[in-house]
Amino acid sequence: MRYAIIDVETTGGRPKESKITEIAIYIHDGKKVVDELCTLVNPEMNIPEFIMRLTGISNEMVENAPKFYEIAKRIVEITSDCIFVAHNVAFDYSMIRGEFRSLGFDYRRNQLCTVRSSRHLLPGFDSYSLGKLCRALGIEAKNRHRASGDALATVQLFDLLLEKTDGNMSGFIQTEIETGDLNPNIDLISIDELPNKVGVYKLFDEDNQLIYIGKSKDIKKRVDQHLKNYKANKNGEMRKVICRAEYILTGSELIALLLESKLIKKHKPKYNRMLRKSRFSHGLFKYTDQSGYICLHIKSLSKSVEIPLTTFSSSAEGAQILHSITDKYELCQKLNGLYKSSNSCFRYHTKECKGACVKQESAENYNQRVMISLGKMEFANENFVILDRGRSKTEKSIVWVENGSYVGFGYIPFQAWKLRTDKWMDFLERQSEDKDDRAIISLHLRKNPDAQLRMF
Repeated sequence: MRYAIIDVETTGGRPKESKITEIAIYIHDGKKVVDELCTLVNPEMNIPEFIMRLTGISNEMVENAPKFYEIAKRIVEITSDCIFVAHNVAFDYSMIRGEFRSLGFDYRRNQLCTVRSSRHLLPGFDSYSLGKLCRALGIEAKNRHRASGDALATVQLFDLLLEKTDGNMSGFIQTEIETGDLNPNIDLISIDELPNKVGVYKLFDEDNQLIYIGKSKDIKKRVDQHLKNYKANKNGEMRKVICRAEYILTGSELIALLLESKLIKKHKPKYNRMLRKSRFSHGLFKYTDQSGYICLHIKSLSKSVEIPLTTFSSSAEGAQILHSITDKYELCQKLNGLYKSSNSCFRYHTKECKGACVKQESAENYNQRVMISLGKMEFANENFVILDRGRSKTEKSIVWVENGSYVGFGYIPFQAWKLRTDKWMDFLERQSEDKDDRAIISLHLRKNPDAQLRMF
């Protein structure tokens, strides 16, 4: 396997707005460097003063350097059949792809990030920035913030990583999208420009029909997964008809979940069949046994006509929550169906159960704790606002619950953070509550016990 270890210097930190001023490529055959390309590049734009101070590359230095299109063919040739390696590979790869895109060429290579692989193979360092990591490892890094100097430091770091894996770095390779069997009309630019942020995404076919709606903490990564998913039947078929993507940033994962659920029910996209009815398959139920003890259990919603106390997206998720409240409130594993026994439960022997399973604790005392635990899972008549991250650092997101019902969500700008809670309603986008909204909010609060709430 061959690797192209690459570093670029640029006119700025944003790939969409910046141009390359210097590039260094070292071809590594898994044992040593076998080829290289290092050159200044004329960015055909002015280099900002602070960038010149950082890199030492001036406008005069690049004035007679080759323009990117003049070295593009050589870059394609030298990196052919190579894994694209860089420290924080997303930036260098995006810069080079952007330069090629401006020339009308779709440059794609599988990638390997030495930041990610170092965190896994060399754990315990305070920082994984190239300079600090090299100092901690005793790697001599010359000419920092110049392409050749940083790329050579990355070569030495890569050699250490190869030693750690006996030369097998395949587990850290990020595969690129194979475009051969995708829809010929796919707008790859819209796919490439998706953000690595939290939100909801929509996928369309060549007739501009909405075919799928999803949510993700990383929209770009998730859509890429759809396009790389060759095996799953649904995605294997869907990836061939995707032509375009749109997105809505939410900042908050909770808002993304609520919005996704609402949009799926509204539009009923073809490939969201699994989510059309409800995302929740199991529920928490209670009954009172012959001795008067309240027992809790998880059951499939399709097998019950009872109304559940709360719902879960899977039996495993429900079991995890039930185990958690059993531990926290010193409930009985046997009564909650978590430990099969004709006598006492296991926790009774470790003195973590007060003995309800063998009637050493009264049903009255035991049931009080059960009801307290259930009260923490519901918000029947409560009024509160959930605060979370916004779409930018200058705002916060809010999810509004009034009298136990979901009212809507919104975004509060920085200048309104300290206003009275009732003033926040000016920023609220009201929603009509459905049966899944309360379950989504309840599940979010159970998974995030430290969620920031403001009661009113």
